[in-house]
Amino acid sequence: MSGETGPTSLAPPPGEIEPGSGVRIVVEYCEPCGFEATYLELASAVKEQYPGIEIESRLGGTGAFEIEINGQLVFSKLENGGFPYEKDLIEAIRRASNGEPLEKITNSRPPCVIL
Repeated sequence: MSGETGPTSLAPPPGEIEPGSGVRIVVEYCEPCGFEATYLELASAVKEQYPGIEIESRLGGTGAFEIEINGQLVFSKLENGGFPYEKDLIEAIRRASNGEPLEKITNSRPPCVIL
């Protein structure tokens, strides 16, 4: 049985902190609007990049897709009219995990429109 390796773990080595640890995200979204799929897609991308992050979802009002990082609103669909780009949210999380000041995400991709 030489050359075989045991199961691999995604956990960091002892003494190291998982990327994203200590960062808490709350996403408030409108479920009747069909925004749950967007939330799940975004949450999956974030967890892939930052496995130690805490993500909570809450049901919000009509048209809402609001994102808070450590209690600070960093994105609002109600203000921007679209959804955040994953890269912008990942960058905001990186800043939060490094203790850097957060800035509001102002770029947004338009919501999907079916004609």
